[in-house]
Amino acid sequence: MPPITKDEAEGTEYDLFVIGGGSGGLACARRASGSYGAKVGLAEGSPQLGGTCVNVGCVPKKVMWYTADVADNLRKAPYYGFGDEAAEVAIPKFKWNYLKKKRDAYIKRLNGIYEKNLVNDKVAYHQGWASFVSKNEVKITKDDGTSYNVKAKKIVVAVGGRPTIPSDDDIPGASYGINSDGFFEIEEQPKRVAVVGAGYIAVELAGVFHTLGTETHLMIRHDKVLRTFDPMLQDVLGDYMEKTGVNIHKNTNVKKVEKTETGLKVYTDSSDEPVEVDVLLWAIGRHANTEKLGLENLPNIELDKQGDIVADEYQNSNVEGVYVIGDVAGKVLLTPVAIAAGRRLSNRLFGPEKFKDDKLSYENVPSVVFSHPTIGSIGMTQPEAEEKFGKDDLKIYNTSFKAMSFAMLEEKDKQPTSYKLICQGENQKVVGLHIIGEGSDEMLQGFGVAIKMGATKDDFDSCVAIHPTSAEELVTLR
Repeated sequence: MPPITKDEAEGTEYDLFVIGGGSGGLACARRASGSYGAKVGLAEGSPQLGGTCVNVGCVPKKVMWYTADVADNLRKAPYYGFGDEAAEVAIPKFKWNYLKKKRDAYIKRLNGIYEKNLVNDKVAYHQGWASFVSKNEVKITKDDGTSYNVKAKKIVVAVGGRPTIPSDDDIPGASYGINSDGFFEIEEQPKRVAVVGAGYIAVELAGVFHTLGTETHLMIRHDKVLRTFDPMLQDVLGDYMEKTGVNIHKNTNVKKVEKTETGLKVYTDSSDEPVEVDVLLWAIGRHANTEKLGLENLPNIELDKQGDIVADEYQNSNVEGVYVIGDVAGKVLLTPVAIAAGRRLSNRLFGPEKFKDDKLSYENVPSVVFSHPTIGSIGMTQPEAEEKFGKDDLKIYNTSFKAMSFAMLEEKDKQPTSYKLICQGENQKVVGLHIIGEGSDEMLQGFGVAIKMGATKDDFDSCVAIHPTSAEELVTLR
């Protein structure tokens, strides 16, 4: 079913109107309408539903991670008797464009599923860019310039964010580069790439490029990757990336970019010689999509210095009847967080009495990094725990080893695994868990439940180990 037309929509009043058709907005709208029977409308400016996660984020990125993982496993094969172990490990030529077409088709199918879900839950889908006329009215502008207004008793802002890229005024030639959205538009595998940034998007995309055989340069402003994560994770991942051949340029800032007949020359402040690449990818952060929301028509709405809309613990903005969920609120920028916040908001606004105080807790949110190897993290980092509780009130447990799946490989080809458990107080409550190594992404979900429930070190120890696994090391730490 296509989006509703201007004639069908104009002048309609909704119980709830959601601006943004990403994961959080869709979850909020469907819960309010499908579960509680509210009259709900949703506007999405782009032609594809699903937002960043589905179209240019988590989902296609994970497809690329799986692709790189297949390449890693092909390299393992000779050590397990497939092929000639003594020979140079050769894997079939990777067909980037073939995979891109399949990946794009998969995403297109997901877009269709999201649209069907709106139909099934009786959410009115408006394809157009929504902006505030007042706190109870929005204007929806279509790509052809036509527009119409709808009214709503309550309005949810779920417009997400987009990648930040430097201006040519700040860094001459910066616009020759692409951002993480542009990564998914690349038609053929580049031979040489520079990724600028040290966060999870930067290390994930650099990892994909490198594992698939692209000469990869990672340019970071300081001397560590993943600077908001636990130091152990920073050290293990950074060291392993360098060991496998990623060129990490530390304490480096890009000064200018020049386009030549043979590629792009990237000049930095850490070397007299430029790095020449085929693709320059900026992964230096994201910012909220608030510029065209018509926020000037919401007098005194509060924004923070990053441009995010300030929301309280119940997702309320400071304008009555206007709510904020997802990345635009600037808290824990993860898709499942936006989904959980959106559903709880609809529970509270339209659900039964038992949900009158429903809200999302932003504490102990598990997160993963799809690096090579993968990372899982929940709770406080060691520096955060030391600052809050003091070193004397903490007990830190560590272990490092090589996963059994690498047992047949030469030592130089084995991925590292390192785990850290941060425990606090006399009963040693687990306040932080940080893991890197094969399977860490899948492993974290179960441990996340335990930590959310307040697990202690004794609780971990009382769980019988599953052998032989990597995960058993977390319940046998001494």
